[in-house]
Amino acid sequence: MTKTAWVFPGQGSQKIGMGIDLLELDAAQQKFAQAEEILGWSVTEICQSEDDKVSRTLYTQPCLYVIESILADLMQQQGQHPDLVAGHSLGEYIALYAAGVYDWAAGLTLIKRRAELMDNAAGGMMAALIGFDRDQLEQQIQQTPDVVLANDNSAAQAVISGTPEAVNKVLSQVKSKRAVPLNVSGAFHSPLMAAAAAEFEEVLKSVVFNSAQVPVLSNVEPTPSIDGDVLKERLRRQMTGAVRWRETSECFRQEGIEQVVEIGPGNVLTGLIKRTHSELILKNISSAADLSA
Repeated sequence: MTKTAWVFPGQGSQKIGMGIDLLELDAAQQKFAQAEEILGWSVTEICQSEDDKVSRTLYTQPCLYVIESILADLMQQQGQHPDLVAGHSLGEYIALYAAGVYDWAAGLTLIKRRAELMDNAAGGMMAALIGFDRDQLEQQIQQTPDVVLANDNSAAQAVISGTPEAVNKVLSQVKSKRAVPLNVSGAFHSPLMAAAAAEFEEVLKSVVFNSAQVPVLSNVEPTPSIDGDVLKERLRRQMTGAVRWRETSECFRQEGIEQVVEIGPGNVLTGLIKRTHSELILKNISSAADLSA
């Protein structure tokens, strides 16, 4: 058997119309209905909205959770199972669900509150750098208060997060092929999210974390664990901590992973992995058609 990791993308991978083809499946219809009871709004209506409501944090995160978790459920019903799971930012919540750490409704309840808190965040900024000098970036971050490395995605791509003044100062000092401000409401994955993280922790405390059925790589500590308490503690730190995706990709090789399957819209994660780990078999499951194939 090919040793396989399942990975789940986060905010930024959403698109209008995602998940609608799943409505043809009874199991998916039940999940969409259950989601509407928990959220108070329809995932399928938001995903079909032509004014791109699905790209607002409040809606993006629950929509991605619902659609990616349905795809993961369908894959498991087909007899496919991962040897390891990981997710990028929001995607870590689906990874934990797929590993059996908590039940589906509990996960969606967490995401609902996370999305509300992050949607209300203000006063911060994030920007992506592509083709940058890592040593120069790290030096500038150390010398500039109120900015951190938020997403270490690959050797060639990173995201910084902090106050607008601090982020723009770093961007002006670091050479890169491209620097792109992100359309987000706050400085996610930075200490500026501390107040939101403290509120979220109260919800997190109420959810029972079981031992994972397969090892999970967490964003803040990309080393495999199945311990529910460890995984909960790592998730507690995620909102203010960095997404260490470059190290997650390295861990696949260390753990003998031969194939990575990205479950969710787009191919952001397999695209990042492909640039540095060309030896891995990479697949994408983003629709019912992909499941049939």
